[in-house]
Amino acid sequence: NSRIKLGLFAAPNEPDRGKETKLPKPSRVISLPAMDWEEAALKQWLADVPKGSPFWIGSVNRPAATRLIDWIGQTGPIRNLAHTDLPIRTTVDRPEHVGIDRLAGAVAANRLREPARPGIVVHVGSAITVNLVDATGTFCGGAILPGLEMSARALHEFTDMLPLVPLEESLTAPSAVGTSTPAAIYSGLYWGAVGAIRQLITQLSAPSASSANKADVFLTGGAAPAVADQLDPAVRYVEHLVLTGIALAKP
Repeated sequence: NSRIKLGLFAAPNEPDRGKETKLPKPSRVISLPAMDWEEAALKQWLADVPKGSPFWIGSVNRPAATRLIDWIGQTGPIRNLAHTDLPIRTTVDRPEHVGIDRLAGAVAANRLREPARPGIVVHVGSAITVNLVDATGTFCGGAILPGLEMSARALHEFTDMLPLVPLEESLTAPSAVGTSTPAAIYSGLYWGAVGAIRQLITQLSAPSASSANKADVFLTGGAAPAVADQLDPAVRYVEHLVLTGIALAKP
Protein backbone atom coordinates (compact mmCIF):
# COMPACT_ATOMS: atom_id res chain seq x y z
CA ASN A 1 0.00 0.00 0.00
CA SER A 2 2.77 2.46 0.80
CA ARG A 3 5.80 1.03 -1.04
CA ILE A 4 6.58 -0.65 -4.36
CA LYS A 5 9.33 -3.25 -4.13
CA LEU A 6 10.85 -4.81 -7.23
CA GLY A 7 13.23 -7.75 -7.29
CA LEU A 8 15.17 -9.35 -10.11
CA PHE A 9 15.05 -13.17 -9.97
CA ALA A 10 16.63 -15.81 -12.16
CA ALA A 11 14.13 -17.66 -14.35
CA PRO A 12 13.00 -21.08 -13.02
CA ASN A 13 14.98 -22.94 -15.69
CA GLU A 14 18.25 -21.08 -15.18
CA PRO A 15 21.18 -22.85 -13.42
CA ASP A 16 21.21 -20.51 -10.42
CA ARG A 17 17.70 -21.62 -9.48
CA GLY A 18 18.77 -25.26 -9.32
CA LYS A 19 21.22 -24.50 -6.51
CA GLU A 20 18.50 -23.29 -4.16
CA THR A 21 17.23 -25.62 -1.48
CA LYS A 22 14.67 -23.28 0.09
CA LEU A 23 13.88 -19.93 -1.50
CA PRO A 24 15.09 -18.15 -4.62
CA LYS A 25 16.91 -14.94 -3.83
CA PRO A 26 16.66 -11.69 -5.76
CA SER A 27 19.93 -10.49 -7.24
CA ARG A 28 18.79 -6.87 -6.96
CA VAL A 29 15.96 -5.10 -5.14
CA ILE A 30 14.61 -1.56 -5.20
CA SER A 31 12.00 -0.01 -2.92
CA LEU A 32 10.02 3.06 -4.00
CA PRO A 33 7.02 5.04 -2.72
CA ALA A 34 3.79 3.52 -3.99
CA MET A 35 2.60 6.55 -5.96
CA ASP A 36 5.21 9.32 -5.84
CA TRP A 37 8.19 7.38 -7.11
CA GLU A 38 10.72 9.07 -9.36
CA GLU A 39 10.72 7.69 -12.88
CA ALA A 40 14.47 8.26 -13.20
CA ALA A 41 15.20 5.94 -10.25
CA LEU A 42 13.08 3.13 -11.71
CA LYS A 43 14.49 3.67 -15.19
CA GLN A 44 18.04 3.40 -13.87
CA TRP A 45 17.21 0.21 -11.93
CA LEU A 46 15.61 -1.38 -15.00
CA ALA A 47 18.53 -0.49 -17.27
CA ASP A 48 20.37 -3.73 -16.48
CA VAL A 49 17.29 -5.98 -16.58
CA PRO A 50 17.52 -8.27 -19.64
CA LYS A 51 15.21 -7.09 -22.42
CA GLY A 52 11.99 -9.05 -22.66
CA SER A 53 12.09 -10.17 -19.03
CA PRO A 54 8.57 -10.86 -17.74
CA PHE A 55 7.12 -8.74 -14.96
CA TRP A 56 5.02 -10.54 -12.34
CA ILE A 57 3.08 -8.07 -10.23
CA GLY A 58 1.34 -8.80 -6.96
CA SER A 59 -0.45 -5.71 -5.71
CA VAL A 60 -3.01 -4.65 -3.11
CA ASN A 61 -2.89 -1.03 -4.29
CA ARG A 62 -4.76 -0.79 -7.59
CA PRO A 63 -3.85 2.83 -8.48
CA ALA A 64 -0.17 2.14 -7.82
CA ALA A 65 -0.27 -1.06 -9.86
CA THR A 66 -2.02 0.73 -12.74
CA ARG A 67 0.60 3.47 -12.82
CA LEU A 68 3.44 0.94 -12.68
CA ILE A 69 1.94 -1.20 -15.46
CA ASP A 70 1.36 1.87 -17.66
CA TRP A 71 4.94 3.03 -17.09
CA ILE A 72 6.53 -0.36 -17.77
CA GLY A 73 4.58 -0.54 -21.03
CA GLN A 74 6.43 -2.62 -23.60
CA THR A 75 9.52 -3.26 -21.48
CA GLY A 76 8.44 -6.90 -21.12
CA PRO A 77 5.37 -9.10 -20.77
CA ILE A 78 3.30 -8.16 -17.71
CA ARG A 79 1.33 -10.55 -15.53
CA ASN A 80 -0.85 -9.10 -12.77
CA LEU A 81 -1.15 -12.06 -10.41
CA ALA A 82 -4.39 -13.43 -8.99
CA HIS A 83 -4.80 -16.01 -6.23
CA THR A 84 -5.11 -18.77 -8.85
CA ASP A 85 -1.57 -18.02 -10.05
CA LEU A 86 0.00 -18.98 -6.73
CA PRO A 87 0.82 -22.60 -5.82
CA ILE A 88 -1.22 -22.77 -2.61
CA ARG A 89 -4.54 -24.18 -1.47
CA THR A 90 -6.90 -22.16 0.71
CA THR A 91 -9.81 -22.83 3.03
CA VAL A 92 -11.02 -19.22 3.25
CA ASP A 93 -14.49 -18.15 2.15
CA ARG A 94 -13.43 -15.90 -0.74
CA PRO A 95 -9.83 -16.55 -1.81
CA GLU A 96 -10.14 -13.96 -4.57
CA HIS A 97 -10.62 -11.32 -1.87
CA VAL A 98 -7.48 -12.24 0.10
CA GLY A 99 -4.61 -9.79 -0.38
CA ILE A 100 -2.10 -11.26 -2.80
CA ASP A 101 0.67 -10.21 -0.40
CA ARG A 102 -0.78 -12.48 2.31
CA LEU A 103 -0.93 -15.43 -0.09
CA ALA A 104 2.54 -14.76 -1.51
CA GLY A 105 3.99 -14.71 1.99
CA ALA A 106 2.32 -18.03 2.71
CA VAL A 107 3.74 -19.54 -0.50
CA ALA A 108 7.26 -18.59 0.57
CA ALA A 109 6.66 -19.79 4.14
CA ASN A 110 5.71 -23.20 2.77
CA ARG A 111 9.24 -23.46 1.41
CA LEU A 112 10.79 -22.59 4.79
CA ARG A 113 8.67 -24.31 7.43
CA GLU A 114 9.37 -27.85 8.59
CA PRO A 115 7.11 -30.21 6.58
CA ALA A 116 5.22 -31.53 9.60
CA ARG A 117 4.70 -28.10 11.17
CA PRO A 118 2.19 -25.32 10.50
CA GLY A 119 3.56 -21.91 9.58
CA ILE A 120 2.59 -18.44 10.78
CA VAL A 121 3.47 -15.38 8.72
CA VAL A 122 3.55 -11.96 10.40
CA HIS A 123 3.72 -9.02 7.99
CA VAL A 124 4.34 -5.62 9.59
CA GLY A 125 3.67 -2.92 7.04
CA SER A 126 0.91 -0.42 6.25
CA ALA A 127 -1.32 -3.04 7.84
CA ILE A 128 -0.23 -5.82 10.18
CA THR A 129 -1.33 -9.28 9.13
CA VAL A 130 -0.85 -12.57 10.98
CA ASN A 131 -1.69 -15.58 8.83
CA LEU A 132 -1.77 -19.35 9.33
CA VAL A 133 -0.63 -22.09 6.97
CA ASP A 134 -1.47 -25.56 8.27
CA ALA A 135 0.82 -28.59 8.21
CA THR A 136 -0.50 -29.57 4.76
CA GLY A 137 0.52 -26.19 3.32
CA THR A 138 -3.01 -24.82 3.11
CA PHE A 139 -3.64 -21.12 3.73
CA CYS A 140 -6.28 -20.99 6.47
CA GLY A 141 -6.70 -17.23 6.94
CA GLY A 142 -5.65 -15.05 9.84
CA ALA A 143 -6.00 -11.54 11.25
CA ILE A 144 -5.58 -8.01 9.91
CA LEU A 145 -5.05 -4.89 12.01
CA PRO A 146 -3.83 -1.35 11.33
CA GLY A 147 -0.11 -0.78 11.02
CA LEU A 148 1.67 1.70 13.27
CA GLU A 149 1.58 4.63 10.86
CA MET A 150 -2.07 4.03 10.02
CA SER A 151 -2.93 3.92 13.72
CA ALA A 152 -1.02 7.15 14.32
CA ARG A 153 -3.00 8.90 11.58
CA ALA A 154 -6.29 7.57 12.96
CA LEU A 155 -5.53 8.90 16.45
CA HIS A 156 -4.82 12.33 15.00
CA GLU A 157 -7.74 12.46 12.57
CA PHE A 158 -10.43 11.13 14.90
CA THR A 159 -9.55 13.18 17.99
CA ASP A 160 -9.51 16.90 18.59
CA MET A 161 -6.21 17.43 20.38
CA LEU A 162 -3.91 14.47 19.76
CA PRO A 163 -1.02 15.38 17.44
CA LEU A 164 0.15 13.36 14.47
CA VAL A 165 3.24 11.49 15.61
CA PRO A 166 5.57 10.79 12.66
CA LEU A 167 6.92 7.25 12.65
CA GLU A 168 9.93 5.91 10.81
CA GLU A 169 10.38 2.28 9.80
CA SER A 170 13.54 2.18 11.93
CA LEU A 171 11.59 2.39 15.18
CA THR A 172 13.17 1.68 18.53
CA ALA A 173 11.39 0.27 21.55
CA PRO A 174 10.14 3.19 23.68
CA SER A 175 9.55 3.32 27.40
CA ALA A 176 6.05 2.16 28.25
CA VAL A 177 5.63 5.33 30.33
CA GLY A 178 5.41 8.25 27.93
CA THR A 179 6.24 11.55 29.66
CA SER A 180 4.64 13.67 26.92
CA THR A 181 1.62 13.22 24.71
CA PRO A 182 3.70 12.27 21.62
CA ALA A 183 5.76 9.85 23.73
CA ALA A 184 2.60 8.31 25.16
CA ILE A 185 1.18 7.85 21.65
CA TYR A 186 4.46 6.31 20.49
CA SER A 187 4.40 3.92 23.47
CA GLY A 188 0.80 2.92 22.87
CA LEU A 189 1.27 2.34 19.17
CA TYR A 190 4.48 0.37 19.53
CA TRP A 191 3.64 -1.83 22.50
CA GLY A 192 0.05 -2.24 21.34
CA ALA A 193 1.29 -3.63 18.03
CA VAL A 194 3.83 -5.90 19.76
CA GLY A 195 1.17 -7.17 22.17
CA ALA A 196 -1.31 -7.83 19.37
CA ILE A 197 1.28 -9.73 17.35
CA ARG A 198 2.33 -11.83 20.35
CA GLN A 199 -1.27 -12.70 21.22
CA LEU A 200 -2.21 -13.57 17.65
CA ILE A 201 0.84 -15.83 17.32
CA THR A 202 -0.27 -17.56 20.53
CA GLN A 203 -3.84 -17.96 19.31
CA LEU A 204 -2.89 -19.24 15.86
CA SER A 205 -0.33 -21.61 17.41
CA ALA A 206 -2.80 -23.05 19.92
CA PRO A 207 -3.80 -26.21 18.01
CA SER A 208 -0.14 -27.33 17.74
CA ALA A 209 1.37 -25.72 20.85
CA SER A 210 1.35 -28.87 23.00
CA SER A 211 2.82 -31.16 20.37
CA ALA A 212 6.18 -31.61 18.73
CA ASN A 213 4.73 -29.90 15.66
CA LYS A 214 4.83 -26.37 17.02
CA ALA A 215 4.26 -23.75 14.34
CA ASP A 216 7.22 -22.11 12.63
CA VAL A 217 6.83 -18.32 12.69
CA PHE A 218 8.16 -15.96 10.01
CA LEU A 219 8.33 -12.17 10.24
CA THR A 220 8.53 -9.77 7.29
CA GLY A 221 7.57 -6.26 6.18
CA GLY A 222 9.16 -2.82 6.26
CA ALA A 223 8.61 -2.27 9.98
CA ALA A 224 9.35 -5.88 10.97
CA PRO A 225 12.91 -5.22 12.24
CA ALA A 226 11.48 -2.67 14.67
CA VAL A 227 9.49 -5.35 16.54
CA ALA A 228 11.64 -8.42 15.93
CA ASP A 229 13.54 -8.15 19.23
CA GLN A 230 10.27 -8.12 21.18
CA LEU A 231 9.11 -11.50 19.84
CA ASP A 232 10.19 -15.03 20.64
CA PRO A 233 13.79 -15.67 19.51
CA ALA A 234 12.50 -18.57 17.42
CA VAL A 235 10.64 -16.13 15.15
CA ARG A 236 12.57 -15.87 11.88
CA TYR A 237 12.86 -12.53 10.10
CA VAL A 238 12.83 -12.98 6.30
CA GLU A 239 13.31 -9.68 4.50
CA HIS A 240 11.95 -10.50 1.04
CA LEU A 241 9.36 -13.14 1.96
CA VAL A 242 6.45 -11.65 -0.02
CA LEU A 243 8.61 -10.67 -2.99
CA THR A 244 9.94 -14.23 -3.14
CA GLY A 245 6.41 -15.63 -2.96
CA ILE A 246 5.56 -13.63 -6.08
CA ALA A 247 8.60 -15.11 -7.82
CA LEU A 248 7.25 -18.59 -6.96
CA ALA A 249 4.02 -18.06 -8.91
CA LYS A 250 2.98 -20.83 -11.27
CA PRO A 251 4.73 -20.66 -14.66
